[in-house]
Amino acid sequence: MATLDIHAETFPIRGTFTISRGSRTEINVLVATIADGGMAGSGECVPYARYDETMESVAAQIESARTAIEAGIDREELQTVLPAGAARNALDCALIDLEAKKADKPAWQILGLPAPEPLVTAFTISLGSPETMAENASAAADRPLLKVKLGGEGDIERIQAVRRAAPGARLIVDANEAWTEALLAPNLAAMADCRVELVEQPLPAGADGMLADLDRPVPICADESCHDRAGLQDLVGRYDYINIKLDKTGGLSEAVELARIARSLDLEIMVGCMLGTSLGMAPAMLLGPMAGFVDLDGPLLLAQERANGLTYRGSVIEPADPALWG
Repeated sequence: MATLDIHAETFPIRGTFTISRGSRTEINVLVATIADGGMAGSGECVPYARYDETMESVAAQIESARTAIEAGIDREELQTVLPAGAARNALDCALIDLEAKKADKPAWQILGLPAPEPLVTAFTISLGSPETMAENASAAADRPLLKVKLGGEGDIERIQAVRRAAPGARLIVDANEAWTEALLAPNLAAMADCRVELVEQPLPAGADGMLADLDRPVPICADESCHDRAGLQDLVGRYDYINIKLDKTGGLSEAVELARIARSLDLEIMVGCMLGTSLGMAPAMLLGPMAGFVDLDGPLLLAQERANGLTYRGSVIEPADPALWG
């Protein structure tokens, strides 16, 4: 009989992480571990307030699945037990990890995916004043891809300052729903002038209909507007990319199917993450071969990481050691 363990962990951030919705100095994650037959698999999730999740509510959701998990349900059955979200992500990834260990096969083979290879990740520049962001961008200017957090008014000055500070870096930006319709056209024009390659979620989810009729000088990526396969068809014509995060899809199992269907609809893929540890990044790495952009820099932003974490060589992530996951 399987057993389920749930526990919370806290990790300090290196400095402060700021987006349009606020600032943080530490992260809180939940880890689910499923043991069976002398083997154990683990998965990590990050409850996210934007989606009305708390540590307590997500822990309760995971706990609600205990009877089914300990009775031995598989990943397919899990999709009917919990909705998409952080709780199902932790359990789905734990089940994949356990399945890989039991079968003595890597997770990518079990899921029918290509073997993982080193990936170049974006490195995040937090939201701040143009001067502070330029300073941070200058310190990271040797990294090949920077992800710049924006916040609405003043974003043109911010991106211009970052571009001056990191003239050779590729840039993508994330507005985290902070732009208005009035800001959209001038901000997009400024992004194009600064050679920005992608703009994430400029308008609030549910208020992004005008993107369908917009001349987009820079490709636009859905983040908060895209969770799982439900509603994916509605994004066609509004967005060029979708940002797949396992805490939104409810695990890697759904994420793989979401990516495959998105590609069939001519939507390109970005693989992203909440601010988590290597245990949360490792499953998402398996989506890397399908992605035009990878944003899995969570561990680089932490002052302390877990044991057996991913190896980052600059902005290059090496495939996970099975001792960590998969």
